[in-house]
Amino acid sequence: MSSLDDVTIEITPQVLLKAYSCGIFPMAESAENNALYWIEPERRGILPLDAVHIPRSLARTIRRGGFEIKIDNDFDAVIDGCAEPRIGRRSTWINDRIRTLYGELFRLGYCHTVEVWQDGALTGGLYGVHLGRAFFGESMFSRARDTSKVALVYLVARLKYGGFSLLDTQFITDHLAQFGAIEISRQAFQQFLEKALDGRQPRRGAERLVGDEVASSKTSVEKSHRAFAALPADAPAADILKLVSTPSGTSRPAI
Repeated sequence: MSSLDDVTIEITPQVLLKAYSCGIFPMAESAENNALYWIEPERRGILPLDAVHIPRSLARTIRRGGFEIKIDNDFDAVIDGCAEPRIGRRSTWINDRIRTLYGELFRLGYCHTVEVWQDGALTGGLYGVHLGRAFFGESMFSRARDTSKVALVYLVARLKYGGFSLLDTQFITDHLAQFGAIEISRQAFQQFLEKALDGRQPRRGAERLVGDEVASSKTSVEKSHRAFAALPADAPAADILKLVSTPSGTSRPAI
């Protein structure tokens, strides 16, 4: 782990995207500490998209409905929710620099939100970064029972519908393990990442980010965004559950 401040580098959205393409992501010690650190775990968490387990009680909740799913509707509200103190966690790692950088990625079309709304209020959701056929999950939150889990199921459905191949969870938690998340080695993750980035070989190490930015045309960004946005936000719950359980490479359900 090395600090972004230990390397002479201007932290731009393009540098941040390069970090993700190398298998590296930033974190902060706390909301009060403005320093950021490059993280590249020895063991990486992923949620295999063809092996997602939906608990029966959660499937019933999704079928029952009573919520509205919105995509990329209110990034600021989602990151506020992710930064809130919660049971077992009095502080957050989301500081002002994280908010600013990911807000810029959101405006550029590389950062996305999946939001759960009930009775006009945002009750749960998540956000993450999209590159190629990879989605890097950053954080999620719940203000009502199971709403972060609902958001995760709808994210998986969206990724499968859009032809994604990698859902990075960074680390494993009990919350993610119940869905089938696993740990893999850094080397195995790099191999998955290379395939998800269409065969581009990632360059590793925070020092490689200096002066080395990702150049993406407007056309490629729009194409990437269309892949994430392909699934209708109002897709029926039964179709969402069926899509999550359908192996990739087979005919996807008509939605």
